[in-house]
Amino acid sequence: MSHLDARSSSFASSLAGPLSRRLLLRAGFHGMLGLTAATGNMANPRDGATAAGSERTRIISGQAKAKSVIFLFQWGGPSHLDTFDMKPKAPDGIRGPLQPISASVPGMTVSEQLPEMAKRMHLVTQIRSVTHKMKNHNSAGYYALSGHAPPTDDQRLRDSLDLWPAFGSVVDKLAPNTNGLPTFVAYPHVIADGSTTPGQHASFLGKRHDPFLFREDPNAPNFQLPELSLPAGLTADRLRRRREMQRWVDGQTRLLEQSAEARGFDDYYGRALGMLTTDEVRRAFDLAAEPAEVRERYGRTTYGQGCLLARRLVEAGVKFVTVYFADSIGGRSTESGGWDTHGFDNTRMFPIVAKYHHPLTDRTLPALLDDLEQRGLLDETLVVWMGEFGRTPKINANASRDHWPDCYTVLLAGGGVKRGFVYGASDAHGMYPDEHPVRPEDLAATIYQLLGIDPHTEVRDRLNRPLAIAGRTVTEVIA
Repeated sequence: MSHLDARSSSFASSLAGPLSRRLLLRAGFHGMLGLTAATGNMANPRDGATAAGSERTRIISGQAKAKSVIFLFQWGGPSHLDTFDMKPKAPDGIRGPLQPISASVPGMTVSEQLPEMAKRMHLVTQIRSVTHKMKNHNSAGYYALSGHAPPTDDQRLRDSLDLWPAFGSVVDKLAPNTNGLPTFVAYPHVIADGSTTPGQHASFLGKRHDPFLFREDPNAPNFQLPELSLPAGLTADRLRRRREMQRWVDGQTRLLEQSAEARGFDDYYGRALGMLTTDEVRRAFDLAAEPAEVRERYGRTTYGQGCLLARRLVEAGVKFVTVYFADSIGGRSTESGGWDTHGFDNTRMFPIVAKYHHPLTDRTLPALLDDLEQRGLLDETLVVWMGEFGRTPKINANASRDHWPDCYTVLLAGGGVKRGFVYGASDAHGMYPDEHPVRPEDLAATIYQLLGIDPHTEVRDRLNRPLAIAGRTVTEVIA
């Protein structure tokens, strides 16, 4: 079943429950309003956590170092040994064919295929000892996107309201924007490996904390979001009046006060209306306003323009932006897809990364860091570059590397982290942490801490249980 089919099935099944009358009435107003929900915002129309009880929220007053986060999720799992943690002295079959080159930090090297990043490593903190045990994409992806271990390591792990929400949804719950802009924006894919990968939306926190998710291509000619455009002939004033009529229907069905699900839907419509009538939101998404040379600098690709849009969004005041590198794990093409380069259909890893992954990374990430730095935004914007795991130190029979969660590298830049710094180390073959192992829970805690949110803050799940949002902060990487 496809992602959209699954969402449609979920929505259809809900008509059989207590919301049936309300949802049927909603359907009529969908047509009247001329609006469609962003794909992600139609998922899981629940709001159980909010009804369940209050959270012990702790904002660390005056200690936030970052105002925003740009989370660049490298779906598929890039090889640490062929990018930022090379092992040139390892035996043949481990060190690989790529050679190291000197970086802008004395004594540091990176892959020869990342020459532009080599010049900017003085802006970056590397954590070379990230580790966990999830070897399947969906399990490891959920772990990376939520900072919480899944119940099982299973490719068939499915999205569930019992699983943790995305980082941005937690931020939206505990420290939401009050500037008229969405707190959490995610694009341009919904990632999956067979089934949809959990950790991409608000889960048990409730639909109101879902990301503003869109799947339009930022690199498309005349890119714009239909959610931010009023239908022809429909003014904002008329839209408000129709909204008031819809509220009357809510009152007549007497569900708004009784049903958490209904409250979640109502919150969505309120947010949608707010964005439709906010000039700041429309301006933030207007990529056409960028000079041509800036757009070229990022690269005229979906991912490149997505990174440029992320800069525009945090500059406007969005707190958390997730940009997905690809919609698939990859491995079958030298022109598209994620980092899962371990020998599908007799393909080879190194031609794929040489032709596609490394050039794309070496163009977009330096452009983003430079742009943020030149605009005075890097110190207040945390950039996170990470996949769900690394690749095996041993090169397999297909001249590729397989999944390896036991040790891999994550990059952090700006937002209060040290510059030109390396934390943790892998062993001589890049197999296991040699010092200072860091779990995804610890990365989560570090992100929250930098945003001024105490990682010990608790939220409540569907059973009203208080749960801490993260692990221990990696204080050593904070400037």
